[in-house]
Amino acid sequence: MPDAVVIGAGPNGLIAANVLADAGWSVEVLEAQDEPGGAVRSDRGVDRDFVTDVFSAFYPLAAASPVLHALHLEREGLRWSHAPAVLAHPLADGRCAVLSRDLDVTAAGLDSFAPGDGASWREWHALWQRVGKSLLGCLFTPFPPVRAGARLAARLGPAGALRFARTALLPTRTMGEEQFAGEGGRLLLAGNALHADLSPESAGSGIFGWLMSMLGQDVGFPVPVGGAGMLTTALVGRLERRGGTVRCGRRVSGVVVRSGRAVGVRTADGEEIPARRAVLAAVPAPLLYEHMLSPGDLPAGLLRQLGHFQWDFSTFKVDWALDGPVPWTAFPARQAGTVHLADGVDDLTRFAAQLATRHVPDRPFALFGQMTTADPTRSPAGTESAWAYTHVPQVIKGDAGDEGITGSWDAGEQNTMADRIEASVERYAPGFRALIRGRRILAPPALQGLDAALQGGALNAGTTALHQQLVFRPVPGLGRPETPIRGLYLASASAHPGGAVHGAPGANAARAAMSLPPVSALASRIQRSLADA
Repeated sequence: MPDAVVIGAGPNGLIAANVLADAGWSVEVLEAQDEPGGAVRSDRGVDRDFVTDVFSAFYPLAAASPVLHALHLEREGLRWSHAPAVLAHPLADGRCAVLSRDLDVTAAGLDSFAPGDGASWREWHALWQRVGKSLLGCLFTPFPPVRAGARLAARLGPAGALRFARTALLPTRTMGEEQFAGEGGRLLLAGNALHADLSPESAGSGIFGWLMSMLGQDVGFPVPVGGAGMLTTALVGRLERRGGTVRCGRRVSGVVVRSGRAVGVRTADGEEIPARRAVLAAVPAPLLYEHMLSPGDLPAGLLRQLGHFQWDFSTFKVDWALDGPVPWTAFPARQAGTVHLADGVDDLTRFAAQLATRHVPDRPFALFGQMTTADPTRSPAGTESAWAYTHVPQVIKGDAGDEGITGSWDAGEQNTMADRIEASVERYAPGFRALIRGRRILAPPALQGLDAALQGGALNAGTTALHQQLVFRPVPGLGRPETPIRGLYLASASAHPGGAVHGAPGANAARAAMSLPPVSALASRIQRSLADA
């Protein structure tokens, strides 16, 4: 009988298992898919000579995460690589905003949009240097982050803390307009905010865009050498060396609860696997509470609140094997690992408005990844392993374009949407389509089929909007990894601080499971009380 059973071998599940194993716990990880990794996997499915990251690809939060640093995955062979430039945002008129790990290069590029904007960027970066470590501490520890929050407040002082709180609530459009006279800095902030499901007008989108921009400035957007799957390989190898076990092809259908306590799990084939001390669920909150538990084991208020749980937007992704580098008209984009494609902040707002009205965008904002530029091992010399993704509504009401996409995502609709994305790339890189050697389309149903945590193609296990963050994530009152059931912990991105590959939800759940039994029991009772309120 293992001390703990972890449901899901994605990054959060594997990190939770490693933290427990480091404390001497025996751990068994159960994964529904035939291989571990969740949304951190790579393959050669587009072309046998090309390594393609199936889901996530660039990892700024992993590079900044104290959780991952503490695992010393370099000892497991993990190595990181960077593109010459972090990010580029070309415009149709030939200008290009560039984010570089060299502060002088970033600032000089922004000055080309408006003199003085480089100095403004330096001001933002100076603030990041003062508070960034404490801010990340708030994100990577359970809510409320008492110690990290106190350090952040001390660094800012009373007046500074008040100004920072206002800044943290700003929409990215407002933040950009207050800080930058030209379009370049505004584009970097807004484009980074749209890595999540936040529009330029969403409250709190500014701080997310600033966080991603400053991470890019400081640690870049690194990639694992050899493919995203190398990060998973390192996590699995580390766990197994410490006695942990990962069993793939073992879908968990339910959590076994007796006398209000989780005592094990039940697999789809009927096997019951006991857990001596804890069950950690690295799955989205609705899957755990609505499908793996009996309603009688949960407060009625929790199930009512889950009825208001909001997923983030769906994702539509295309992978390519290209016979040559992408011929961007704006030369700086040829050096960037990540390229944002939208013709200005107004174009981003237009895109977000179409999503809000449940229409498939006619001019999709695309995040474009140049993986061979970031890691030359990904494909033969002179070629490029590339991908792009965009957001579409979870439930589609109509198509803002002329092709009538309905959301059935049959072969015709998949090809239509992929062609729409390629047309967008072609506007900024004429001749792109002529380079395509192979193409793979991953529509929302395909993404969910490859990883059940990506419900409807949602990447973040729930919206990043303020109303479902902090103490409101996944529902009001459940801002910690403890659940209303003793011995059961939520270890997925549905828990604070949310999505991206940084390991905080998994590590927080592991630490909660290792807390003294009276503390754990009290936390579960509080969660039950809040959930039933």
